[in-house]
Amino acid sequence: MAMSRFAAAALILGAILFGSAGTLRYWQAWVYLAITLIPMGLAVGHLIRTDPQLLERRLKAREERAAQSVLQKVGAVAWLALLLIPGLDQRFAWSSVPAIVVLAGDALVLLGYLLFVRVLRENSYASRVIEVQEGQSVITTGPYAMVRHPMYLAVFVMLCASPVALGSYWALLPAAVTPLILILRIRDEEAMLLAALPEYRSYVERTRRRLIPGVW
Repeated sequence: MAMSRFAAAALILGAILFGSAGTLRYWQAWVYLAITLIPMGLAVGHLIRTDPQLLERRLKAREERAAQSVLQKVGAVAWLALLLIPGLDQRFAWSSVPAIVVLAGDALVLLGYLLFVRVLRENSYASRVIEVQEGQSVITTGPYAMVRHPMYLAVFVMLCASPVALGSYWALLPAAVTPLILILRIRDEEAMLLAALPEYRSYVERTRRRLIPGVW
């Protein structure tokens, strides 16, 4: 099931990028697909073998909390725009991003995904949706020692770097929605964690930054 969903997601992603561009001669998209799908496929295969329960949590999609459900929908629209605009930009030549800037964006996307995988290794409770599971404990080690939400930091880096990695400055506009969505999501999630996990308050007191080390 997990591999079939991964294959479907890969096909949809490719269809959006190349369909909006109207051509397969879009090297920025090919590189982007390689640096996202290859590590993702390896991670899915690893979780199938070593931690299928975590993989099951990552496959959940429906948010139960009303605020998170709204944020999820807004984020989905922004993410779709972030993928469509670069292809249209490529087709109509709205902006010209130097190759060195594209490759720098690719490096940041890959770095963000590596952090994402590191968080999964550290936290087996890392569900895709906001929830507190039975027996869940507060993770304070690894990247969680730097910020309270390192997975969101990984997502932040990947989404903000994706526009230039795909060769579009205009796609930075929907990407600009990302910080606001993450801030609202984190505030709602932390209210739930403080109410459900007594030890989370002491973790908050020790680890002051939520998302970006030294900033917030």
